[in-house]
Amino acid sequence: MSSPEGARAEPVPPGAEVPPPETAVSPARRLRGVPRQRHRNDGGGRTPTARGTGTLAFVESPVQLLNTLEWAHTAQATALTVVVLSPHDPMTRGQLRRMAELARDEGHTVRWEEARGGPTAPVRTIGGLTPLLRRARRVVIGDPFSRYVQLLLTLTRARDLVVVDDGTATMEFISQLAHGERLVRWHRNGSGRGARDLAFAPFSATARRRLTPAPEGGRRTVGLFSSMPVEVPPGVHVTTNDFAWTRGRFGPPRLTRAADIVGTSLVETGVVDTDRYLAAVAALARTHGATRYFAHRKESTEKLRRLSAETGLEIVRPDLPLELIARRGPIGRLIVSFPSTVVHTLPLALRGTEVKVAVCDIDPQWLTAHASPRAQGFLDGVTGTARDVQRLPFTPRMATG
Repeated sequence: MSSPEGARAEPVPPGAEVPPPETAVSPARRLRGVPRQRHRNDGGGRTPTARGTGTLAFVESPVQLLNTLEWAHTAQATALTVVVLSPHDPMTRGQLRRMAELARDEGHTVRWEEARGGPTAPVRTIGGLTPLLRRARRVVIGDPFSRYVQLLLTLTRARDLVVVDDGTATMEFISQLAHGERLVRWHRNGSGRGARDLAFAPFSATARRRLTPAPEGGRRTVGLFSSMPVEVPPGVHVTTNDFAWTRGRFGPPRLTRAADIVGTSLVETGVVDTDRYLAAVAALARTHGATRYFAHRKESTEKLRRLSAETGLEIVRPDLPLELIARRGPIGRLIVSFPSTVVHTLPLALRGTEVKVAVCDIDPQWLTAHASPRAQGFLDGVTGTARDVQRLPFTPRMATG
């Protein structure tokens, strides 16, 4: 039997719209089957507060919030304030609300900010957060590339900064930090010198300086909590994320006989050609007997409709990060993915089970003309550094469809 814990991954019938039910003001629904935990206390009958610990976390995605919970578990941070800088995307918002409920169950305070809810939202959000930033002794961030986060970092006096994983982007962040480069997402093309970039440049530079470790003996510390294979610059304190909280909270999963395929948003980010991608998914499904396709939260509905029609795969829109969905089960004995975060995280989350994770290389012919020149090298690095996974090199049939 599979564990009852966690939210169920809902299959999406062809042609159906898939945004999760949520509103801007209502709290997340209770996760079916997840018992509400008692908040820990400090031994004197009082519930600890983030004001006492001085820890403030900023997250913008479900994975960032999951890794913040993993960090809190590892660091034994009994309570912190998690600020959700809410995005527009309904799938991301839905997963964030469910993760927020888990964070509350762990005794943490969650503050939901409609940070992008209109032209006045940034001013309102920053104004409301400034007192918290001034008091915080430690700040935890999930996306150092975020302009929102970079702006907030210029306002804090915290001497202890911690970066938690935002997936494979962490690898690029550490590389750029080590070489003193501007913080630019790996899939972004162009010079990054447009009017908005130039206007924001002073804030970005200040954030980069704050994320750079102080000279030896300095009072500012920079930490990294990561499951990614990274070589950090001197002065950055690294703590390994082995998904201990996830393994203790969910599962072990019931395993199915069929394989599962994990989707990617490489098409949506303009890196991979749509037709080549769909052909590769179809080839993987035939070769490995896959029946389900777990969609990335940023994959377009139109692409998923076409994928379902052309491959016959059942499209599943997970309502929690895949690490939690897989740990809860049911999940295939083989999980096939393209280069992405999960080829690093799933082997850790599923440690102790019989699940195997395989990664399929990206053929250079699949890249679009608009892909960043760094794209192929970065994707090759994601695959090549993955541990405990099976490599599935592309074939001429997959490359041509």
